[in-house]
Amino acid sequence: MSPNKYLESFLEGRQPGRILLPAEGEGRNSVFAASVGWQADAFDQSEAGRDKAIRLASSKNCSINYSISSLEDWDPKGVTYDCIALIFVHLVPGIRKTIHQKMISALKPGGILLLEAFTKKQMPRTSGGPKNLELLFDAEDLQSDFAKLETVEFNETQVVLDEGPLHQGLADVVRLIARK
Repeated sequence: MSPNKYLESFLEGRQPGRILLPAEGEGRNSVFAASVGWQADAFDQSEAGRDKAIRLASSKNCSINYSISSLEDWDPKGVTYDCIALIFVHLVPGIRKTIHQKMISALKPGGILLLEAFTKKQMPRTSGGPKNLELLFDAEDLQSDFAKLETVEFNETQVVLDEGPLHQGLADVVRLIARK
């Protein structure tokens, strides 16, 4: 299972630290981060996903800290991160801003938030993402949610995804790198 290409290119060659991967699924991104020296914490609601992630980490001779939690219930317990990566984490508008604020508070000063997600232009495509327009992103929502951070990179673009069976082909995404 390949890691997200945007995250992979960001982490490679960067000084490792502590990274958080919320809604991590089967661990492709946290295992990659751990394999290049990051202390990787991840969480998701799925025990089956966690089990697959732990097996993947073992097969790559690295370890990750993976807990079971929903985004709403997750509590950093005072831990702060050098990087938080939100990779295709799509949330209903009613909780999106709250979850994003929780992620900002879990960043260390100078910490980086990295996000890649599908835009509203993704609706007709079959390359992944929710088929509910309110779960897809637009620039204004993200700029508002992360206004407290310094934007390093922000763009809406088209990419060709090759990241597993659910993320294949041409996709419309938004990419954000922001510093606390």
